Amino acid sequence: MSNVWTVEKMAAERLVRYRDLKPCRNAFVDTYTPGSNQKENFTIIGPGVAEHPDQHVHIAEPHGFNIGGARQPNGCLNSQHSHETEEVFIVHSGRWAFRWGDCSQDGEAVLEAGDCISIPPRVFRGFENVGDGTGYLFAVLGRDDPGHVTWAPDVFEKAKDYGLVLLENGSLVDTTKGETVPAGVQPMKPTDQEIIDAHRRMTLVEMASCVVPYAEQTRFAGSDLAAQGEGVSESPLIGMSNPDEGIAASKLTWRHGFALRRFDFAHGGSTPTYSRAEAEVIYLFRGSLTFAWDGGELVLEEGDVLTVPKGLARSLASPEGESVVYIVRGADYPEAATLVPVEAEASVA
Repeated sequence: MSNVWTVEKMAAERLVRYRDLKPCRNAFVDTYTPGSNQKENFTIIGPGVAEHPDQHVHIAEPHGFNIGGARQPNGCLNSQHSHETEEVFIVHSGRWAFRWGDCSQDGEAVLEAGDCISIPPRVFRGFENVGDGTGYLFAVLGRDDPGHVTWAPDVFEKAKDYGLVLLENGSLVDTTKGETVPAGVQPMKPTDQEIIDAHRRMTLVEMASCVVPYAEQTRFAGSDLAAQGEGVSESPLIGMSNPDEGIAASKLTWRHGFALRRFDFAHGGSTPTYSRAEAEVIYLFRGSLTFAWDGGELVLEEGDVLTVPKGLARSLASPEGESVVYIVRGADYPEAATLVPVEAEASVA
């Protein structure tokens, strides 16, 4: 199977370069509202939750989770909303204020580069880039179909004068492009108090328990895979203790349907050659990373995302300096990595 994956095929079908991300600027009902009208939404893997079909999907293959991104200038707001699954963010750049409650009344957490937050389902949240310049968030949503977005009531009120109409079936009509509401389909009614009351309210202490600051992420470093490498460590961010991987529990131990790990590479550090039974998505946060398999190698740059075919033997290395990598694995309890013996590596070479 791995011999099918040439460098050209891997780059075309499995790698999404940050510089090649295709944004959507009318993905949601609030995206023409002043204060929110400069945000860019990205669907990198999976269908995502965009409401308008203009949203480009880079890789449609189901993974058991979705990968996306948001890019916003200073002061740009993503309005209060909720999801049906967990929503996880890693701050790639910028300084971001995450606010809870349908009216942002329950408090906020301010995150900086490398910080991670996991927001539970059915909790109203919004976020704003409060840092200088443009910021970018890497995002993970649970399940192949993460469901629809539930908006706070004021979002509908603010959006109605700017040409976007959200329909009861969850799709979005952009009247500024000449689109019209289909016959027999009604606009979605604004979220009522009964729906708001059914949402979870979170205290500041509960909010803090959802955040893993960058400086604290390596507290529980250690795994069987990293122990077989050189100059590399693996740390759990999301997931329970997993004896199969030889990895401890993270701070965020509730079930997400996926696991999130951080890899730190010293200059010249590398993993052994290994394969996995689950989907594994690599996101390069800092530095550069060489991804190698028997079909060749690719060098990842900051912000790039690579999804690895299941069962493909690969290795990761950081020959140019220190690197930090986040990896999403498609199970609450991923199976142990299968290591490729040194003699097998030599025969392939």
